[in-house]
Amino acid sequence: MVAGAAGPVSAAPPAQRSDRTGNWSVTDGKLTWQSDQRVPMGDAAVEFWSGDTLLGRPKPQADGRTFRLDLDRAKLGDLSVRAGGKRLDETPPATTAKRAAVAAAPALGTANPVDPGAKGPFRTISGEYDLPGVKLPDFPANVEMRAEVVAPQGAPGARPLALFLHGRHTVCYRGTDEDVPQEWPCPAGTESVPSYRGYLQAQQLLASQGYVTVSISANGINGQDFAVDDGGAQARSSLVRLHLAKWADWAGSGRAGAPAIVRAAPRADLTKVFLMGHSRGGEGVSRAAMDTLTPPPAAQDGYHGKVRWTIRGLLLIGPTIFGHDPVPDVPSATILPGCDGDVFDLQGQMFIDETRGVSHGKALHSALYVIGANHNFFNTEWTPGQSAAPSFDDFFSGDEPDPVCSPGTATRLSAPQQQNVGATYIAAAARLFVAGDDRVRPLLDGSGARARSADPARVLSHALGARRDAVLTPDPTVRVSAGGRICEQVTPDAAASCVNPDDINSSTGHFTWFGPVNPEPGRYAAALNWSAAGTPIRLTPARPVSVAGDKALALRVIVPPNSVGTRFGVTAVGPDGRRTALGDVRIDGLPGTQLTTSYWGQEVRVPLNGTRTVTAVELTPRTAAGSAWLLDAWGWNPGTPDPRESSLPRIDIGSLVVAEGNSGTKTYQVPVKVTGKGGGVVRLFRLDGNTYESTSWLATVRPGDHSIQVPVDVVGDTLFGYDENQYILAKAEKGLVIGDYLGGLEVQNDDPEPVVTVEPVADRVAEGGTLTWKVSLSAPTETWLYLVTEPHAPATGVELSTTDVDPEWFEQNAYEPVEPSRPLSSTYLTPYVFFEPGVTTAELTVPTVTDGLTEPDELVELHFVEGYDGAPVTGVVTGS
Repeated sequence: MVAGAAGPVSAAPPAQRSDRTGNWSVTDGKLTWQSDQRVPMGDAAVEFWSGDTLLGRPKPQADGRTFRLDLDRAKLGDLSVRAGGKRLDETPPATTAKRAAVAAAPALGTANPVDPGAKGPFRTISGEYDLPGVKLPDFPANVEMRAEVVAPQGAPGARPLALFLHGRHTVCYRGTDEDVPQEWPCPAGTESVPSYRGYLQAQQLLASQGYVTVSISANGINGQDFAVDDGGAQARSSLVRLHLAKWADWAGSGRAGAPAIVRAAPRADLTKVFLMGHSRGGEGVSRAAMDTLTPPPAAQDGYHGKVRWTIRGLLLIGPTIFGHDPVPDVPSATILPGCDGDVFDLQGQMFIDETRGVSHGKALHSALYVIGANHNFFNTEWTPGQSAAPSFDDFFSGDEPDPVCSPGTATRLSAPQQQNVGATYIAAAARLFVAGDDRVRPLLDGSGARARSADPARVLSHALGARRDAVLTPDPTVRVSAGGRICEQVTPDAAASCVNPDDINSSTGHFTWFGPVNPEPGRYAAALNWSAAGTPIRLTPARPVSVAGDKALALRVIVPPNSVGTRFGVTAVGPDGRRTALGDVRIDGLPGTQLTTSYWGQEVRVPLNGTRTVTAVELTPRTAAGSAWLLDAWGWNPGTPDPRESSLPRIDIGSLVVAEGNSGTKTYQVPVKVTGKGGGVVRLFRLDGNTYESTSWLATVRPGDHSIQVPVDVVGDTLFGYDENQYILAKAEKGLVIGDYLGGLEVQNDDPEPVVTVEPVADRVAEGGTLTWKVSLSAPTETWLYLVTEPHAPATGVELSTTDVDPEWFEQNAYEPVEPSRPLSSTYLTPYVFFEPGVTTAELTVPTVTDGLTEPDELVELHFVEGYDGAPVTGVVTGS
């Protein structure tokens, strides 16, 4: 056997894989994954992971199959691709848990006397406007200003305005052709997907009830948002407020110049604005509400005019919230689809949980878990059979049907049923938040009422805010008796975690991660476990709590999916030690499989019966054995008070790019901008881009502060390394809001890449031997270094085939099977050399096998891929 030439290389990681789809490689110094089939554009962020470490969000390529990420210096292991907590690079596994019996959907609740899904008294008119595009920061191409308007005909006076914003979906199409580049502007011969027309049912319902509605297009953002760290949240906010500014003009002196459909509609009342956002549109309208109350730094915003509107409330459908940064004082309702195959982790739960304790707590924040709903079908333009462009069911179960979410099961909703749910609950939120009709509140606040128009859907709700007083929020200051423990919501430590970290539900719903931060301090629940009925589990907060005047004690409790009949007796303990039995509660688990996010808190209430002070809460299991998790407990009263919208101080984390230097230590301050009036507390996280270890601390913002000190030390040296990142993330704790939640320091490598030389050790061996070359670096590095090769067909002679080399070695380096036998150059084989930091020599090997055939010499020719900075690696090896 003869081994031949080697030329240039890169830093690149090998990866083990099992039953995955797609192929890993390194191209131009970028970690690259190419799917076996097109990956539909969705709202959840596509992420590269190494084991349990988030490497980053890759840039999608025009083919819709290829994703690339700049390599960092971290050592890479078992690579995977995820979106919304779900793997994209493997087929969902068929497991016994998935095949086990699932719980039936809960019975329909009592119908609410007022049905917000009922058509109103007005006829409707509709039309579109298409204005000149607008330039938004960080986006090269202008973004469209296009919208669908549906309004009440002949409604008297100025009418409230409801604005809809769709999410991140396919941008361009050509007939039924799905293989179209997703870029903006759409290429010649293709059309823009009309996602903004997908909410006509909800628009027509609201318009019949007296609202002027406008659904805006955001394809120009969808086609460019891969380039920005926040996934386009700020750009979507800018677009929303640019449209609102137009409507403010058209409601006043600019009405004569308004589009025809606007002039035909009643004037809009900009003091009563309601926003609906689907998926990334949900994050976008929430940011628009924040930016309305506390404007963002001018350089990052696309709108620089005055605020001439008041946002009264939000309805969010399957939203993303990458920054865990809701607006605490603007009421919201969040639909969480039980069969969401896109934003699978239901991170929208953070629109509720992350408002806890941040501000006044008077705004109602509702979570609506819709059993059997997927992500896409709330929008008809994302629904097969209804859409103009190709569309798809985002829920995917692989080869085996899912007993909860596959079409045709008892729990899965049809597209029309799901769209009825969306329209009905959009109308419910508008009616409560804008019209102030408290009669629809029981549909949203955990009271268990149902809307007839949404039948037969099961919509479960819980809420925070409004007329609730905090009684118990589990944290390390809460004492728990035997049978309970304070658990951490986000941690890799199985002993401390609420849910087994190996269970996918440990990072979904209430436990969804904040970016790459794991563990995350400050997020707790109380885990309850019992093996016999009758022994109370007591939870004692740090100090007694007043519940004087409260009608009921409301608890948010998670029980395991598919469990049936979990019952507790609830007892309040007073200052004198007297125990007052408040009543029993029963909770059945949500129908769930491995492909659903089903660890979700249900709200239960017991009357307080005049109890005035609580020093402890006891939960006494009535069932023989079980487990549950208590999220929190509240004194509850009906009603929706004034939310007291506040212009809270705002924090935006910036970024700084610096050179490493050759010696010494230099301290840099990460730019952190504080705007607005007042003070508060923020939790900051420093994440090391090399080790992915994080530290956190609380920082106080005092009135008049314009920044926070966040020092980062940079140590200079003369060793080659990749650019290093120190990330800073921020989360509101009290009294403020977060705009740009992610920034930090990028330390650019300023040392030359070492020269690579290659010399043969055994470049001609008998069958069964191992071809070996010594690879040397001219200088040590401070980083892990992978040098990757790829086989090329030799100019003459017979090439080694897949059956000539060790099969285990081939599969580990090519991610494909050995059979059928074929030349190595026709495969994805990437043999590599790995250098530990400081090590300068390593071996490149190709182990062969004996096949017992009489054959001529067979050759392998390996070419190194480009170096880290694009420069060729020197050295050529030849053999005979």
